[in-house]
Amino acid sequence: MGQTEKTRRIERLIGSEAWTDSALALIDLELPQWQVRRIAYDEGEWHCALSRQRELPEWLDQSVEAHHADLALAILSASSTPNASLRRQAGPAFRPCRVK
Repeated sequence: MGQTEKTRRIERLIGSEAWTDSALALIDLELPQWQVRRIAYDEGEWHCALSRQRELPEWLDQSVEAHHADLALAILSASSTPNASLRRQAGPAFRPCRVK
């Protein structure tokens, strides 16, 4: 799937208010080397971890994590980590997104 098709898909998902699917599609578009490593719900919050090398044991992997009461916002927060060194590793396609 090309970038134009991915963008159209995200627009359709947003139009349908499919926020979690939109957040996951944004990661696929903007951070193609990153994958969801873990999504968990604990004590009223969603926890999301993204990883570039999901096959590695967790203690060897450099993952980014975030949490929020809303699942889509937890995913987006993880994708916009403030850790500059991880952003550089993500490659030129990484552009942090703002959550309103």
